[in-house]
Amino acid sequence: MTHSNKTFTHVPLSILDLSPLNDQETPRVALQHSVELAQHAEDWGYYRYWVAEHHNAASSASVSPPLLINQIANHTDTIRLGSGGMMLPNHSPLVVAEQFGLLSALHPNRIDLGLGRAPGTDQLTARALRRGDVHAFPEHIREIQHYFNGSPKNQVRAVTAENQHVPIFLLGSSTFSAKLAAEMGLAYAFAGHFSPGEAKTALTLYRDHFKPSEHLSEPYTILALNVIAGETDEEAQLLFSSMEQLFLNMIRSKSLPIQPPRDLTDEVSPHEQAAIRRSLDGSIIGSLSTVKTELASRIEDLPIDEVMATSLLYDQTDRLNSYQRLSTLLS
Repeated sequence: MTHSNKTFTHVPLSILDLSPLNDQETPRVALQHSVELAQHAEDWGYYRYWVAEHHNAASSASVSPPLLINQIANHTDTIRLGSGGMMLPNHSPLVVAEQFGLLSALHPNRIDLGLGRAPGTDQLTARALRRGDVHAFPEHIREIQHYFNGSPKNQVRAVTAENQHVPIFLLGSSTFSAKLAAEMGLAYAFAGHFSPGEAKTALTLYRDHFKPSEHLSEPYTILALNVIAGETDEEAQLLFSSMEQLFLNMIRSKSLPIQPPRDLTDEVSPHEQAAIRRSLDGSIIGSLSTVKTELASRIEDLPIDEVMATSLLYDQTDRLNSYQRLSTLLS
């Protein structure tokens, strides 16, 4: 599929959920909100629903993709579910294959496996997770594929993974995973929601160098974006301030829950403003009309096959309203 002349009917919309945790809610409530959003997403016509892996983050309750995927799968019927992603240095390839094979056995033809090479946390927490070698990422991907393609003759088998069709996506925020996904003939998802700068370079490189494989005959790209569709441009920008505060706190080495929206004009230094802009500059924020125009421009400009929207909003009702507005572009 070429990326020119695409419309919203050609490019599926999906959701990346980080199970945002605000300063008034428990993890139980945040996870219930994820299940609720997934149920609505299925009804509204979204294609996939992926959950993230974050550790030691006061702003996210999503620490175990397999557990959360299974919970959501038990409360939905058709929407594809997956990890965005399993951060491979934190896990044994055997365990990843077993877990996602088991998910696929329980929920056939609905499970995706997105793999990332970052720890999804800070270095101290990464050590507590017994983090593995990031340089072994390609080898560990092949090991997972080996388990899914397993033979009864193998001395070590992931029995639940054998004969399960679980598509593998490589996740990235630079050209490294783009090159690797192209070389291995796997689908590629770019993290434009926090690293927009190299999106066009990485996505184009992947498509230009893609080698067909037994897993995928043509390149397939997903672009993750922060998308907030408010009643007005002004409302959406105010809601977006919760995400700006999250990145501001990260710059200041603070781990806090999602904060209520507020005007940050007098609180942020020029240096901090520039740092926030580098991370969030690719965000699409505004009324539905504004979002439609900007999203259509992005789809036309970039070689993408699917858009995966995410939003770390303070209030669940605002989050549901935003995704419901966005879903009307599919009709």
